[in-house]
Amino acid sequence: MPEGVPLLKMENIGKEFFGNRVLYDVSFSLMPGEIMGLVGENGAGKSTLMNILFGMSVIQETGGYEGKIFIDGEEKTFKDPFDALEAGIGMVHQEFSLIPGFTATENILLNRESMKYNPLVEVFGDRFKTLDRQDMQKRAEKAIDTLGVALDPDTLISEMPVGHKQFTEIAREIDRQKTRLLVLDEPTAVLAESEATVLIDALKKLAAQGIAIIFISHRLQEIIDLCDKIVVLRDGRVIQEARTENTNVRQIASWMVGRQISGEACPDEGKERTCGDVILKTEHLWVDMPGETVRDVSIEVRRGEIFGLGGLAGQGKVGIPNGIMGLYISGGKVFVRGKEIKLNDPAASLNEGMAFVSEDRRGVGLLLDEGIDWNITFTAMQIQEKFIKKLFGGLIKWRDDKAVTKCTEDFIKALEIRCTGPKQRAVELSGGNQQKVCLAKAFAVAPEILFVSEPTRGIDVGAKKLVLDTLRRVNEESGTTIIMTSSELEELRSVCDRIAIINEGRVSGILPACSPAEEFGLLMLGHVGEGLAEPVPAGNGRC
Repeated sequence: MPEGVPLLKMENIGKEFFGNRVLYDVSFSLMPGEIMGLVGENGAGKSTLMNILFGMSVIQETGGYEGKIFIDGEEKTFKDPFDALEAGIGMVHQEFSLIPGFTATENILLNRESMKYNPLVEVFGDRFKTLDRQDMQKRAEKAIDTLGVALDPDTLISEMPVGHKQFTEIAREIDRQKTRLLVLDEPTAVLAESEATVLIDALKKLAAQGIAIIFISHRLQEIIDLCDKIVVLRDGRVIQEARTENTNVRQIASWMVGRQISGEACPDEGKERTCGDVILKTEHLWVDMPGETVRDVSIEVRRGEIFGLGGLAGQGKVGIPNGIMGLYISGGKVFVRGKEIKLNDPAASLNEGMAFVSEDRRGVGLLLDEGIDWNITFTAMQIQEKFIKKLFGGLIKWRDDKAVTKCTEDFIKALEIRCTGPKQRAVELSGGNQQKVCLAKAFAVAPEILFVSEPTRGIDVGAKKLVLDTLRRVNEESGTTIIMTSSELEELRSVCDRIAIINEGRVSGILPACSPAEEFGLLMLGHVGEGLAEPVPAGNGRC
C-alpha cells in the first residue's frame, strides 16, 4: 500500500432505513494502526454506518446505501460479511453471536478450525480430516493471552458471565490472520471497569501491530484514553472530527447532544429523603446463575428507596434480581411487606407487585418480532388485565387497542424512543432504544418494587441521563422502590440512597451512596473491616 493512503475511507455515505433517513453524507478516513472513536447518541447512525462497512444483509435488503468505500485506495462493495472478512475487516457486534453449547475455543475458531491429516484422506479426500484439538487450544490461548484476561478456553459459553462472552467475541477476531481493521461496537458496555482497562491495553497492543480500530463506546473517558481521534455523529451527520488530545469528555458530550451535559455523583447530597418501613428482605439468599452465583445474601430495602447492587463482573450482583424474580434456581428466604414469597416462580413475584428489567434485553426483555406497543403493554395485559375491555363480568374480553396505542405513544414521548411509531418491530430499533422499551414495559405494570439490571447498558450519554432521571422521577412521584444493578459505580452513586457491594456471592458491605469511592473500591476487593463498618443496616443512607 502506498505511504499516506488511508487503510479505510468512507465517502459521502447515506442511508434510508425503515422509512427514516438515518445517515447523511458521512465521510471519514482511517490510517493503519490508528484508533478512531465513533461516538453519538442512540439513533445517531453509528451501528448502521458500521453495518454498511461490514456488508450486513439488512443493508442490502433495505435498498443498499449511497456513497463509496475505499480500502487501500481501491473502491470496494461488500455484498455480505464474508466479503468484508476477506478484505481484512473484523467486527464485534453489540449483541453476542456465540454458540452457547460450544466452548470458548470452539467459538473462537468456528469455521477456521485446525485440521490434521490421517490415512483415510488419501482415499476419501479432505472431508475425512479430523480436528487438531491441540493446535486449536494453542491458537485460542494465544488470542486470549493477547487480551490479557483470565478466560478458560474450555469453558462453555452458556456458563460464562457476560464479560467473558465479550472477550470471547474479540478473541475470535484477533485469531483471524487477515484482520487489518477491527470494529468494536460497545465492547465495554458489559464489562466492569477493571475488565475494560484490560481490554483497552490489549487494543493498544493490536494498534501497535498495525491493526486499525474503530471503537464505538458511550464511555467517553475510554474514548479519550484509547483513541487517536474521534468522529462525532448526531442525527446521521458528522458533527465533529477531532484529535483526542485536543478535547475532553465534556466537550465530546456537548458535541454529541448539542447541549451542555452535567452530571455528578450524589446530586441530592445533604437532602433528606424519607423512606418507609422495610418492604423487601432477603435471608441467606442463594442463586445458581452461571457466572453470577449468589452464595449468601441478606439485605433489607425500605419502601421508596433506590437501592444499588454493585461489584465486579461475575461476583453475583446480577444473580440477585434474577433469582428473586424466578429466572434461575434459588433458595433461602425472600420477604415482601413481611410476607415470605415463593421462590422459583416468576408469576408469584409478578403477582406480589414486582417487575424486572433484565440485563439481557434480547433474550429476556423483548418480543423482538412484535411491535413496540405489544412489547410495552403485554406483561401488564397478561398479569393485571390492563388494556382489556370486558362484558358480562368478564365472560367476554377483548383488547383495548386505543388504550394500548395511547400508552405506547406516551412512553415513546417520555423516554424519547426513536422509532417510526408504535407498530415498529422491536428488532428494528437500536440497542439503546430497545433498552428504553424494556423500561417502558416495566413502568406500564406500575410495580411497587422494580428491579433494574444494567439500565444504561449500550446507551449514550444523553439517553443515559434521561433514563436515570426517569428512574428518579418514577421513584419520587410514584413511590416505587427501585433496586438497581450496575457495573458502573458512579452511575449507582448518582441515583441511589445506599449501595450494597457484592463480592464472591456475598454482601461485602453496604454504604451510603455519597461515601468516598475509595471505600466502595475496598469493598469490591473484599476488604471488609479495613476502615469500614460491617454491612450497614437499612436506614443509614439518605433515607
